[in-house]
Amino acid sequence: MPKRYKKGTLIACLLLFLSFYIGTIYYHENKPLPKGVSYEGDVHYLQENQVQFLYDLTYKKGTETKHEQEIFEAVFQAIKDAEKFIVLDFFLFNDYYNRGLHFPQLSSTLTKTLIEKKKSNPNIEIVLITDEINTSYGSHKNEEFEKLEEHGIKVLLTDVDPLRDSNPLYSAIWRMFFQWFGQEGKGTLPNVMADKAPDMTLRSYLKLLNVKANHRKTVATDKKALILSGNPHDASAYHSNIGFELEGPIIEDMLKSEQAAANLAGGYVLPKYKGKSEAGDIAVQLLTEGKVANKVIQSLKETKKDDQIWMAMFYLAERDVIEELLAASERGVKINLIFDPNENAFGSKKSGLPNRPVAQELNEKSKGKIQIRWYNTGQEQYHPKLLYIKKPDNVTIIGGSTNFTQRNMDDYNLETDIKIEAKTDSRLAKEMDEYFSRQWNNKDGEFTLDLEKYQNPLTTMQRIVYLVQKLLYFTTY
Repeated sequence: MPKRYKKGTLIACLLLFLSFYIGTIYYHENKPLPKGVSYEGDVHYLQENQVQFLYDLTYKKGTETKHEQEIFEAVFQAIKDAEKFIVLDFFLFNDYYNRGLHFPQLSSTLTKTLIEKKKSNPNIEIVLITDEINTSYGSHKNEEFEKLEEHGIKVLLTDVDPLRDSNPLYSAIWRMFFQWFGQEGKGTLPNVMADKAPDMTLRSYLKLLNVKANHRKTVATDKKALILSGNPHDASAYHSNIGFELEGPIIEDMLKSEQAAANLAGGYVLPKYKGKSEAGDIAVQLLTEGKVANKVIQSLKETKKDDQIWMAMFYLAERDVIEELLAASERGVKINLIFDPNENAFGSKKSGLPNRPVAQELNEKSKGKIQIRWYNTGQEQYHPKLLYIKKPDNVTIIGGSTNFTQRNMDDYNLETDIKIEAKTDSRLAKEMDEYFSRQWNNKDGEFTLDLEKYQNPLTTMQRIVYLVQKLLYFTTY
């Protein structure tokens, strides 16, 4: 074959590949969301005793490390009190961590609690919805899930492939060439998530690189709804987290939103809630995925001079949120942010991204008006995702599983948050004031550190990595 024909064939094949590649990227970045995803529930009005703020805090006091934990105590109590159904949705539910570390047996304790409940009430319907990360994307079975299913508890693994792609340059290649081979099989490669975890297959690693998840942390029973930032994951047991426990019709909205997750796991039909609505002074609204971003940005936009914005956040990188914080600062809003330093991940050292460059940007562009402190973490993480806006007459609270990043806020992951509006003199507002004041001012413990502690000039490599991650979305946050 003449060279010019070979060259023409090569160019034609390259153009054909590029057309399929670009088309795959475009479609999977913009395709319709699955039914029920990106959900905004009705606004319900509850009484003060129907809304409880929960938190876990790990902190230093002198030479001791203290742990204050409320979240899973509330989860266990909600399970014990349930009579008709229990629906749980958790991102991490396993006991995998690196050798040499020691953590409470949180995942097995939750498993035992659910099994005991099923034994004591055989007619109760119990459903666990979770992410494939707990089987290392099909590389192995999860022992806790096996035990649950042996006792008649339904376990649903969500298939997040129908969601939009957050890592499009890679995911398009995966969709075109690798997804067809599946992930199951005997793993032969060390598990990057923890050396105590079972080995993984190469095909599972290829799926992991899509970096997409069912990241929710919720519990719904016939009596309670819990929206949390914490997981029943042994290595996460000492993380600082937040949560909200609610009663009433918000449970119905929770089940509607979780039906969308169940649909991604084969379409199992979840139970229904038949409770009655009650009037009260606290407005609550369930939000998932991109609807969280809408309410966060709207709430920031509505702040005025001398209002207060408080934030407790594991990851902040969403550009719209950053710009709204800067704009609010220009309007004279008082802003106080507590960040995880992105220093530790289950015993391994992290790069400081994204919070350190974001903190530097907010500090410089606001000329120091935006006040920032780092949480004084050890091997644990400061893992809340909480926004608190205080105005003269009312407060707005948005919290749950959603980090303020593009992946979490732009309809890529599955996420669940609750938006709460209450009066400034309410018990809930006072609890928020105390939660933030205690950490900010280091009351009874060494909770937070000055901005300068982790604000050394960024290395060239950190700047390059952060820029590449922003441009290409090739990141876990």
